[in-house]
Amino acid sequence: MKSNILLLITAAIWGSAFVAQRVGMDYIGPFTYSGIRFLIGGLALIPFAIWLRHWQAKKATGISESNSKTEEKGLLKASLICGLVLFGGVTLQQVAMVYTTAGKGGFITSLYIVLVPIMGLAFKQKAGAGIWLGAALALVGLYLLSIKSDFTLSYGDLLMLIGAFFWAAHVLVIGWVAPKYDPIALSILQFLICGVLSMVCALIYETIIWADVMLAMDSILYAALMSTSIAYTLQVVAQQNAKPSHAAIIFSSEAMFAVLAGWLVLSEVLTTRGLWGCTFIMIGMLLSQLLPDLKLKRLTSAS
Repeated sequence: MKSNILLLITAAIWGSAFVAQRVGMDYIGPFTYSGIRFLIGGLALIPFAIWLRHWQAKKATGISESNSKTEEKGLLKASLICGLVLFGGVTLQQVAMVYTTAGKGGFITSLYIVLVPIMGLAFKQKAGAGIWLGAALALVGLYLLSIKSDFTLSYGDLLMLIGAFFWAAHVLVIGWVAPKYDPIALSILQFLICGVLSMVCALIYETIIWADVMLAMDSILYAALMSTSIAYTLQVVAQQNAKPSHAAIIFSSEAMFAVLAGWLVLSEVLTTRGLWGCTFIMIGMLLSQLLPDLKLKRLTSAS
């Protein structure tokens, strides 16, 4: 129960962060926003990492220096890969926030929950009937939410959709490397890599004005500290006692929190067609996670 509450709080923070990202775009460019956000988010996690390393050292039995150096090289390589994929997803999402609403952005981004098992086929991971049914319903939802009467997709929604593939890839990469390395250290490094890459792009493509940065600082700090540092820490703590499938189901509520936050803070209102689209996407996400889990329970009980 405690884990479920922490996961729900995490989803609420992530969903509401879409509003912070949208507000920040009124003052500064997307690269500047992402750069400052992830640099602050990564640096803010360092004290927690130091404390955790000190706590773990009390229980450690000793690690050889050669193994430690090998692990550090592997961690740097894994962090670079994760950071690059994260940079792709963050950049597309942040640029898209200039052209779409927080609510729509939250729902389109959440399609990664359906995309993860489908893209996992490339790594020989099986996808059952529930995955395909969920994907079909999510596709219908995307059509209702974003496709216009002339069968075109708005620029912002298209960027969000492409970004969803990057978020799905990020989940797969994290799932591959996280069991091998310290998750907090991996998180800090990938955040810093993403932040540095974003700032380099900001220096090349944007004009950084300190006064404008200060105007956006409230939304930056919310995204950096709440969405990046605190929410990630809550996720790590909660998932120690929660099944990944259950966590994914609760995380799918992130989209609903994005719509709610957009309505409360920005007075964003979805059309009836858009609400139906959100409903189909939500049902699709739940089916993609619940049906395989229910099937597994039946097989377990039968045996």
